[in-house]
Amino acid sequence: MSGWRPEWSQGDRVRTAAKLMVGWVALLWLLEVIDVATGHALDDHGVVPRTPSELVDIVPAAFLHFGFAHVAANSVPLLVLGFLAALGGIRRFLAVCALIVVADGLGVWLISPQHTNTAGASGLIFGLFGFLLVSGFVERRPLGILAGVLVAAVWGGSILAGLAPTQSGVSWQGHLIGLAAGVTAAFLFRRDPNRRDALTP
Repeated sequence: MSGWRPEWSQGDRVRTAAKLMVGWVALLWLLEVIDVATGHALDDHGVVPRTPSELVDIVPAAFLHFGFAHVAANSVPLLVLGFLAALGGIRRFLAVCALIVVADGLGVWLISPQHTNTAGASGLIFGLFGFLLVSGFVERRPLGILAGVLVAAVWGGSILAGLAPTQSGVSWQGHLIGLAAGVTAAFLFRRDPNRRDALTP
């Protein structure tokens, strides 16, 4: 007997994407609460460049922040951009995020200034921005292109400002690498535009 799997409706995809991103952002806030309650013990798990023992922190660093203002600044863009990216499929979304987080963490480890400690979801945010900006064009999906244009209109200025190397206390290196990783992910994980189960963007 052959098996079958019902196709997800658009409503299912929207609800799943929304639940995933609300849970993701809630986790960031929970970790910051734990960090404050433990005297900022989690801050040690940021990425310190070119220290071999710090390689284990390249993934955890993407979930940690230096204070509530830091996590608050990242929450809305991560929620919105992550939701839009997750509409295209959860497995692909998680693969895209994994690529961005690992590439960004390794890049920060390699090129950030000595004696710095980098943490936060902004590298992932820049990566998701790059992914959404490019994927619609790569896959020739009109709604995906429209989503990319809207994302650029809303966050393009902030993204450009975050790439400026003159900002104090901001890892422009992490932002740049995250953006490049997101664009790369749009090519590596592009979908067949004729697939019926794909919901744009």
